[in-house]
Amino acid sequence: MTAVRAGNPLHTITESDIDFIAIGAAVLGTGGGGDPHVGALQAKRAIREFGEVEVISVEALPDGGFIAPVGMIGAPSVAIEKIQAEGELAAAIDLLEASTGQSVTAIMPTEIGGGNSLVPISAAAERGLPIVDGDSMGRAFPEAPMVTFHLAGYAPGRGILVDSHGNSAVIQPKDGMWAERLARVISFEMGGNATMIDYAYPGKVVKECAIPGTLSTARRIGEILLGNDIRDEDRVATLLNELSGFHLFSGKITAVERAIQGGFTRGQATLDGLDKDRDSTFELQFQNEMLLGTRNGQLAAVTPDLITVLDQVTGQPITTEMLRYGARVVVVGFPSHEYWRTEMGLATAGPGYFNYDVDYTPVEKLVAVQERVKL
Repeated sequence: MTAVRAGNPLHTITESDIDFIAIGAAVLGTGGGGDPHVGALQAKRAIREFGEVEVISVEALPDGGFIAPVGMIGAPSVAIEKIQAEGELAAAIDLLEASTGQSVTAIMPTEIGGGNSLVPISAAAERGLPIVDGDSMGRAFPEAPMVTFHLAGYAPGRGILVDSHGNSAVIQPKDGMWAERLARVISFEMGGNATMIDYAYPGKVVKECAIPGTLSTARRIGEILLGNDIRDEDRVATLLNELSGFHLFSGKITAVERAIQGGFTRGQATLDGLDKDRDSTFELQFQNEMLLGTRNGQLAAVTPDLITVLDQVTGQPITTEMLRYGARVVVVGFPSHEYWRTEMGLATAGPGYFNYDVDYTPVEKLVAVQERVKL
């Protein structure tokens, strides 16, 4: 999540909340986390069939509870066509319980990004379990160790992977890096994506590590971008104001290069400036999520800070697999949660990890430099 929480705390999730959460999670997902539309359809169906979902705050988790972070692993471009099978989520939770001998007491999003924020809502509805208002990234990231549990020194524990064909695997990686290596290969063999559970821990550990309030914040973002109480022309400005975000660029996409490599959707997009940004260019680099943005060749924002692409007219977030030539967009940036600005956070998900030849500079400092240049 950004450094700022927004909105009132959720207590239950009903079918009417899903579209708001989906849009908000797509903003926080920085282009990744999977297609929110498919995830929203699945979550609505689950709530219609099994009932609304209780939401429990991170602070209220019982120390002895057993919390299961649930999500998908794989390339977002694959997930558009290869959706979860009925019973896939239940099979993953059953396998976790059977392999650990513990009963799950609450479901938690692994990340607050796109479809991966909605998959755990479906799981919670199907099992009649509460969902935690928090996650272990505060945004979306492409790799398994990029979670706050890893930053705090916790190992992944028992890892569960289940696919739509009925295949399953249980792994016991020694650390987050090995979890990524093993799970990526298995998910590739499973067709490019799979349901995954790891870092299942007691409530006491989750309270130490989770970034709280992210589902509630996602819902508030959805209200801003979809609600009837804000004019269309004011939506992006309201979003940036409430989440302490920054306008980075307005432009038209003139080129997109995108490919599935090593189980990820990788690529870049080039924008020509519009309005106040006319005569300037902007380039985005992504690996499932937007990771780096440059304006006229100068760094504008970089991971772990959040970079999000919005439709210029509607304010709707655009995921990496939906970037299209000719689209008129606004690129915005948000400061990341403080966990990711630590030495360990930058070593795990900073620009050096992704082989970008730039030093991390907080987005607010980069924007201040750009503003001084314009004066």
